[in-house]
Amino acid sequence: MTTAQQPVRSGFDAASTADEVVKGIDLTGTVAVVTGGYSGIGLETTRVLRAAGAEVVVPARDVERARAALRDVGGVEVKPMDLIDPASIDAFAATFLASGRPLHILVNSAGIMATPLTRDARGHEAQFATNHLGHFQLVSRLWPALVAAHGARVVAVSSRGIRFFPVVFEDPQFTDRPYEPFLAYGQSKTANALFAVELDRRGRAEGVRAFSVHPGTIIDTGLAKHLSDDALRAAGAMDDKGRPVRDPARQLKTVAQGAATSVWCATNPQLDGLGGAYCENCDISPLLAAADEPAWRDDAQIPGVLPYAVDPAAAARLWDLSERLLA
Repeated sequence: MTTAQQPVRSGFDAASTADEVVKGIDLTGTVAVVTGGYSGIGLETTRVLRAAGAEVVVPARDVERARAALRDVGGVEVKPMDLIDPASIDAFAATFLASGRPLHILVNSAGIMATPLTRDARGHEAQFATNHLGHFQLVSRLWPALVAAHGARVVAVSSRGIRFFPVVFEDPQFTDRPYEPFLAYGQSKTANALFAVELDRRGRAEGVRAFSVHPGTIIDTGLAKHLSDDALRAAGAMDDKGRPVRDPARQLKTVAQGAATSVWCATNPQLDGLGGAYCENCDISPLLAAADEPAWRDDAQIPGVLPYAVDPAAAARLWDLSERLLA
């Protein structure tokens, strides 16, 4: 069984920052890989893990841009990798494995959102390919290093965007249905959550545990570049002067607050022996009852995860589908 979707009373909340949740935790001797670790909440995750003593590797599509962004962090290893290019994922993993290092923390933070319809070289819809399939392949290739850590954690950055759509197993690539950017995004974020459920089931006997996280809404990271200012204002995430609205109780967070749940899941000893859970606001999210779903959809202050995003049967089905798509 995966860990029940029940809060552990972590002592942190929606306003907690990544620095606060890692305070007092020494990561010396720990090796971490952070995808997307040179921008947005990924950059903050990298900075905080490095400051706590971890050795951090950041795979990047644009190596020079990543090195420039990480210049002030110091001591971060940058290697080329593009999540939508299977050969580059294999090459990155092979290089890492050749170093002989265990992998204690893998944070899958990179992602795209609400993009126009595009496909990778194999015909896979880009949001599903980037947000889910690329990370699925990365974890599969890095598996020996995760097992060698004798206590690894994988963090899949999902989103409250799970509310937009479940995984449509009959047509995940939008070949037989009209493409809608947010439906595709929602499907990919649900896939991230389901991936953590099945990965945890498969890995726990070898000490590999997994969590998915909702970081909050942080509009000044580049993730929202395909959204208009009018759409952001309508969502309450931007004010009339074009400035981000900060209200962590409504999931409108700073980058430091947005990275906190990923860092908490990756490092906090409260989660020792646990896994397979969807987390937000630096705690495990409660499972939503059907009667509570309408209120949850209307009010971002209500925590919780939809049952279809943590369903073990759907998670196993997604794993099988992902293996077939990457065969």
